[in-house]
Amino acid sequence: HNRLILARDRYGAKPLYYSLKNNLLCFSSEIKGLLEVDGVSAKLNDAALCEYFTFQNNFGDTTLFDGIKMVPPGQFIMLQGAQVLHQKYWDFDFREDADRGEDYYVNTLRELFGQAVKRQLVADVPVGTYLSGGMDSGSITAYASSEIPRLMTFTGGFDTATAVSIENFFDERKKAEVMSRAYGTEHYQMVMHAGDLEWALPRVIHHTEDLRVGMSYPHYYISQLAGKFVKVVLAGAGGDETLAGYPWRYMPAMASQTPDEFESVTYKYWSRLIGDDKRKQFFSRDMMRRFNGYSPLDSMNKIFKNGQPESLLKRALYFDAKTFLHGILVIEDKLSMAHSLESRVPFLDNELVDFTTGIPDKYLLNNSWIKAAETDVNLSGKYVFRKAMENILPNEIIVNRKQGFSAPEQSWYMKQLVEYIESTILCERSLDRGYFQRPYIEKILGEHISGRANHRLLIWSLLSFEWWNRIFIDGEQSETVEKIEKYSDHRSRYQPLSQTDGGSVSEPSYG
Repeated sequence: HNRLILARDRYGAKPLYYSLKNNLLCFSSEIKGLLEVDGVSAKLNDAALCEYFTFQNNFGDTTLFDGIKMVPPGQFIMLQGAQVLHQKYWDFDFREDADRGEDYYVNTLRELFGQAVKRQLVADVPVGTYLSGGMDSGSITAYASSEIPRLMTFTGGFDTATAVSIENFFDERKKAEVMSRAYGTEHYQMVMHAGDLEWALPRVIHHTEDLRVGMSYPHYYISQLAGKFVKVVLAGAGGDETLAGYPWRYMPAMASQTPDEFESVTYKYWSRLIGDDKRKQFFSRDMMRRFNGYSPLDSMNKIFKNGQPESLLKRALYFDAKTFLHGILVIEDKLSMAHSLESRVPFLDNELVDFTTGIPDKYLLNNSWIKAAETDVNLSGKYVFRKAMENILPNEIIVNRKQGFSAPEQSWYMKQLVEYIESTILCERSLDRGYFQRPYIEKILGEHISGRANHRLLIWSLLSFEWWNRIFIDGEQSETVEKIEKYSDHRSRYQPLSQTDGGSVSEPSYG
């Protein structure tokens, strides 16, 4: 029928970009591929920049590159003649099924999760798992180790010697070792130091191309480690977004009385970098004119336009899945493939997601667990999954507070990395681009270094955006990659040791 159909997977685990230039539709899994096409060039999308420095993310089909779009998850585009049609074929269906009792949800979830992990292990190449101190990677490892003898597991840790108190628990290597011993895995770990950001950032931006979500360079390093030993790795992405793993995110929005209030609270919460009231102080006058009245709120409202579940918790989960999870998956894929490593996500197994999105709210957030564990409110999340893993994971892991894979950047940006940050985002080259106002950047750096405020997210985004400009706008790409690859060849020598007791092997640290 002379038609071309480009479809993206349900969740957006694999990126797909396209551009329409001179009546030509070009598409690629990487933006760099499109930039090789005549007529397609690297130019900033002004509205996308405003959106990124609001949410630390872009929604829908938007990218930072003007004229280059991303096919949204669960959608396809069809080229028929000279017409491009857009169609959604799947979406998250967060609903609250009729209550069938706690035992049913606990037992069914346990069974479906086990089946999902087993399906994801099918491969004709070596398979391993990431292993942090949390439930998600631990649960995957527990089931995978029963299928693969001497399963290889990989952990990234952080130097917290200079960390502020809130970041002292960011290094989860000890908890990972507990699980490695419990399941007899062949365990590899590494330590990241403050200086590793400077070395990795150009390479990370080269591969991610389109900036998304938070600090991602630890994923680059842990993927590099895993890629030394396996070709497929199972990761824990998707568990929190489908099973309510972020209680502190949902609670403000769940107190809303109306849909409008819910959207207003959600918008304010997810304005992670620059809120509406600070935009004129942050962006230059020229950029404010170029935005031409654009509001990031419009992008957020498009996500809710097709109607939402009545449950406010389900609405919050839907928003997370459509925005934050998508950003995580894009970064996960790009930084793993940078090392020829395929990352798979069992929590987003189709059959499992069809089940978890219908679990009643009271089995997702449940305060009874808090009382039993005598710990903080963060443990109210993922109640049904904690119950399902009670006889599978060590109890100290089940009652552990939620901790993402994050480096202690708040501390590093106050101390070891100050000179690097200032020389990158306050240099003439950066400021002469005309995007931002110098006094505001100096203000946020001063507040962060003195400890008056934690601006780690904004500082990371400013560093990333400057390198995005250097690589894609200034054309430093080849020089940067060559320099970083020489560094990687020199620094990435591993000496795997044979183990017999399931203990951990400590690899040379980066620093």
